[in-house]
Amino acid sequence: MVLEYNARFGDPETEVVLPMLDSDLFDIMEACSAGGLARMTIRWKEGSCVTVVMAAAGYPGDIRKGDVISGWQQVPADVTVFHCGTARNQQGEAETAGGRVLSVTAGNADLQQAVDLAYQGVAALHFEGCQFRRDIAQKALRQR
Repeated sequence: MVLEYNARFGDPETEVVLPMLDSDLFDIMEACSAGGLARMTIRWKEGSCVTVVMAAAGYPGDIRKGDVISGWQQVPADVTVFHCGTARNQQGEAETAGGRVLSVTAGNADLQQAVDLAYQGVAALHFEGCQFRRDIAQKALRQR
């Protein structure tokens, strides 16, 4: 058995947890620092949130950097794209700069719709050597 203990937000878990938080994160952190978290009610939004990580060529090993990312205008409006391993090149374009390049995140009242929306965002974005998992949330969908 392995136990992982973090005193920080994990990646890509944070990208699906924080969009579902209905309470103010500052208030939660302030309550933690003052010893008052037990007296606080933390509210969550209904529904599901899904994120698909788009990784660079070579990930998780020797990654390739410098591939230009395109397709930003085609990303659906209700999809959030979090930059992870990106940089701006001299022309001002976003390009790959790390292993986990983008986290494409979508929420919806229905899990299948959240999955579909996240993958629509992935389909809109392009960079050479892009790789991503195609099975996100499939276990949860089969168990419904």
